[in-house]
Order: sequence, then structure tokens, then C-alpha cells
Amino acid sequence: MRRRTLEEWLQWQMDLHDKAIDLGLERVSVVAGRLGIGRISSQVITVAGTNGKGSSVAAYENWLRHAGFSVASYTSPHLLRYNERIRQDLTPVRDDQLCAAFAAVEEAREDTALTYFEFGTLAALHLMQAWQPDFAVLEVGLGGRLDAVNIIDADLVHLTPIGIDHENWLGENREQIGMEKAGVLRPAIPVVVNDPQPPQSVLDEIERLQCVSLRIGRDYRIREAGERLLWQAGDLELELEPVLPGVHQAANLAGVVAGLSCLLPLSDYDARAVRENFRGTRLAGRFQRLADVLPATVYIDVGHNQDAARSLASCLTRIAPVQGRTVVLLGMLEDKRADLFVEALDAVVDVWWLLSLDTDRGLSAAQLRERVEPQIRVEHCFDDMGAALDHALLSLGNRDIMLVTGSFVTVEKLLRALPESDEPNNYGSKH
Repeated sequence: MRRRTLEEWLQWQMDLHDKAIDLGLERVSVVAGRLGIGRISSQVITVAGTNGKGSSVAAYENWLRHAGFSVASYTSPHLLRYNERIRQDLTPVRDDQLCAAFAAVEEAREDTALTYFEFGTLAALHLMQAWQPDFAVLEVGLGGRLDAVNIIDADLVHLTPIGIDHENWLGENREQIGMEKAGVLRPAIPVVVNDPQPPQSVLDEIERLQCVSLRIGRDYRIREAGERLLWQAGDLELELEPVLPGVHQAANLAGVVAGLSCLLPLSDYDARAVRENFRGTRLAGRFQRLADVLPATVYIDVGHNQDAARSLASCLTRIAPVQGRTVVLLGMLEDKRADLFVEALDAVVDVWWLLSLDTDRGLSAAQLRERVEPQIRVEHCFDDMGAALDHALLSLGNRDIMLVTGSFVTVEKLLRALPESDEPNNYGSKH
């Protein structure tokens, strides 16, 4: 069957492999070789870790582009349109470009089975190979060592904080997970360690490979200075502005500045230019406030693990005193520790509502309730977002706060339920 549209291509990829996730580099490397994928850019930044990867990629690409460099980026998953995953100079790839890249991957694939994520990763690398930007910024999808992105050698590895997530694939503790994340390292390259307490397994691998590392709290720091942020590394001090909402974003920004200092002589840049090149950084679904959605103040966040929940608790605590109630509408996937998520957030929440996710690996509200009721008291369960919004319209006032969180899918469902979100599905439920 000939596939003509992006939706047809994505639907077909959903069923190409019998597993949604099949970690390993052998199959994807074979197809990459047939595609002739080699050096995709002058410099490659690989971003791995558990939390803060998307924010870090967004800050890198925004700064580099505004500094005059050409830049391409690859992230996953997406919220509304698959095109969000691949960007050239901050602009999402067009449908026709994606379809042409998918066709090239399919021709090179022959009889090799690829997952949805692997197919898309190869398409992204194929496009970047043609573009040859000054910088390519690649977000690891899951883990590192066996993730499809790891077929590309990095010139800089940026490790965000490492937490407990994807235990079925990566391990049960931070040491095991850290070792998987450290699999993207290469001998003697610079590494930014933006985790204040990195697993020893990561530090051991850095030493074994003789990488030059910059560690937050040891080699660079960031602190609040009034309404601005002060970044320090050795004798270099830079005054920055927060660019993404959330108290945890200061540390994310600090790591990106450290990474840039490995690639470029930041001391040669005017301090004001360093600060202003970050302006305009945008990333949907990260403690993002939505205006004029409900009488209540609405925030959305794609966080889905315990560390993300802790960050959300800090964000809610920093908001001006709430005169009404803080309501959380939660929807989660079956492979996430929902009990740990609600435990980390419950101290700042007055009311819990649960949402069914009728998608790949999604939990129904009833299933989610079974997992979290020992930790919290659930007020309502909703089978769909429309019912949740209808109830919110009737029960919430302008003094209340509503946080919609728990997964990319949960946030996607809210955005699609709003009148202005009329984008095609673009199949966002796969890894």
C-alpha cells in the first residue's frame, strides 16, 4: 500500500514492530548504514537523563540559533503534532519533508523490523544528514546505551538529573539507571553533569572514558539574584533571566550554559548577548499556564515521575497564596509509579481528580485509583477529558488552581479538548 500522507505513514509505523519498545542498536544501525547516515552536523549535543531533557534541548537550540548558528533538534514524544519532534532552525519539519524521509527509511529498511521510535529517529537523522547544521541537539528517548539516538557519536553529552523511571527497561535503582544513561558517553569528550548528586556509576564511567566533566555544584553554580539568576564558573560570572516557568528551570538553564561553555568561548561573548540569546525559549507543557480556559487558573505539566512531582510541588508552593483550592487532574500510564508521584505532590494538593487514558499503556481512572488511594483521597474519576472539564466549569472558581498532569497524553487530551486545538492526531502515544 502506498502511503501518501503523514497520518498514513504514522499509522502504518504503529504496527510495523510487534513491540512498542525494543531496545538495541543492531537493527537501527544496519538501516542507518544503508541510508548512509554518518556525520550529521559539525557538532552533536546528546542530551540524556530523566528530567529536564526537553527544557535543556529547547534552551540549547534557542541560544545557538540566536547566536547565528544553524541548528537542528530531535526530541520525543510530542504533544499535538509529530512535526514537533524534528526542528530546523527552531521551525518544525514540514509534512512533505517527513514523508520523504519516511520513504527513504522504508526503502533502506528492507525486511528489518523497526519500532515507531526507531523509524522516526532514522528519519530525523536522515534529514539532518541532508541539512548539515552547525549543531544537532539530540534528546535520548529512553535510557541511553541502547536507545536509537546512540548510534550517533556526541561531541558533548549533557546529563540531566537522573531519577527512577522506566524501571522495566533500565533498572530498579539510580545506579543501574545511571549506567544505562551513561551509555551515550564517548572517550575524552566533554560531559555536563547537571545532577547535583549523580550516581556513582555515572562518575565511574566518566573516569573510565577519561571524559572532561563539568558538574553542577562543583564546577558551576546558579543562584537567584533578585529577579535574575547569577551563573558562576571559576572567574566567569553571567547574569541570566529565567526563560521557562518553574523553580527547577534555573538548574536546567545552568547546565545549558555550562554545555555552551564547553563548545564556545563564552568569555568572548558580551554578557548581555549571552543572556538575551536565551530569550524566546519556549516549551509547551512545562508548568505552563493556560489563559481563559476555566474560571480557575489552569497549569499543565507533562511530568510523570516522583522527581517531576517534587518539582511541581515546589512550583505550586512558590505561587502567591492560593485563596481557593488546588485541584489536580491526574492521568498516568501503566508503567509509571503513580503511588510515588502522588505522594510527592499531595502536601500541596486539596483535591484529586483522576482521568482515564484510552491509549497505549494508559490506565483507566479506576485502575489509577487502585494504585493511589492508599496515599490520597480521590474526589472524582472521569472517563474522558470532556467530562472533567464540564465538572471543572461547574465546580471551580477564579480563586482555585487546577493542575493537569501525569503524562504527555494527559496534557495532550486537555489541549485537544480546547476549541483552538484542532490539529490532526499525529499519533502521539508511542515512545
